[in-house]
Amino acid sequence: MSPRPLTQVVLLTPEGRGAVASLLVEGPLALQVVGELFHPASRRSLAEEPCGKIVFGRWQSPEVGEELVVCRRDTGIEIHCHGGRAAAAAISASLTERGCRTVPWRQWMAESTRDPIEAAAQIALADATTERTAAILWDQSTGALRRALDAIAAQLDAGQPEQARCGVDTLLDYSALGRHLVTPWQVVLAGRPNVGKSSLINALLGYRRAIVHDTPGTTRDVVTAATAVDGWPVQLADTAGLHVSADPLEASGIRLTQNSLAAADLAVLVFDAGMNWSADDEGLASSWPEALRVFNKCDLLTANTTPGTRPPGLYVSALRGEGIHEMEREIATRLVPQVPARGAAVPFTATQVRSLEQIRAALAARDPATARQLLARAESWGDAC
Repeated sequence: MSPRPLTQVVLLTPEGRGAVASLLVEGPLALQVVGELFHPASRRSLAEEPCGKIVFGRWQSPEVGEELVVCRRDTGIEIHCHGGRAAAAAISASLTERGCRTVPWRQWMAESTRDPIEAAAQIALADATTERTAAILWDQSTGALRRALDAIAAQLDAGQPEQARCGVDTLLDYSALGRHLVTPWQVVLAGRPNVGKSSLINALLGYRRAIVHDTPGTTRDVVTAATAVDGWPVQLADTAGLHVSADPLEASGIRLTQNSLAAADLAVLVFDAGMNWSADDEGLASSWPEALRVFNKCDLLTANTTPGTRPPGLYVSALRGEGIHEMEREIATRLVPQVPARGAAVPFTATQVRSLEQIRAALAARDPATARQLLARAESWGDAC
């Protein structure tokens, strides 16, 4: 491998259009290289300006160059220019021509952060889509998971494998939650034709996303939409009605529905509350016993409706909005039955979970030495999500 250049430039803001783009130049030649390209409006050299002072000027040309601001920091030099790709790319290219290395921000974060868990959590934070999941990742970036692992290591060193095993179990209790902090849960709504799945999806989203029509087979593909339920990222899926069909297109949609149900984090079976409970309904409910059962169109319930052996479930009306909040709460509870306290340690990558499972297996086999070795492998804890 060739020697790594010591001066590098990192784009810190997301790619794409924006009001401002920010770059960081760090390394022993940062001040010299930026000073050659930056022309302060004050005509004072950048080296004369104190750290922390924001300096306005132009890039490359003092008359027609890109207008921007520069700020010296203890860790490097920040450059803030117009947003979008063009300005940032041009500045980065001019720095690269003078020997700087352009580094992707994820790589820079991993290389510049001492603790691999902290680095991985900060990288994951950029992909968090809700405030609630971001708060959990923030806790991990400030040491929550590292402190928990250090405590387990101390218990093993002190000859307390049972206490260590309890600590591992506590972490693994949050493994499903941790893996969904940046990846949404898949919630699939399924049922017979015309039970109101599409209307229910629209009610949960708060806007019309799925096509609603009283013609059976209107939904023939899996239609998805991203949302948040009680602060948790969720992808809702509207599916084709489950029934026997000779139509090849409908049959293909039904197979997609069944595959989606099998892969879902939560299956939601929707039934028509205004219709009598049937053998087909019973068969569907029996096929997915762990599913959340929802009886839509409760506004159509009449004294003549015979529930029969209808199992328990939630009664809602997508048309009137009745029971929608209760349904959202039940979905959230099913997805996250145990919400971690603020500051709790939560493993958030597949590699972290796999390492913890291996440690638990070693402790179950009464092999604390192997458990301690696994715990000491720092590279196992820093993989990004």
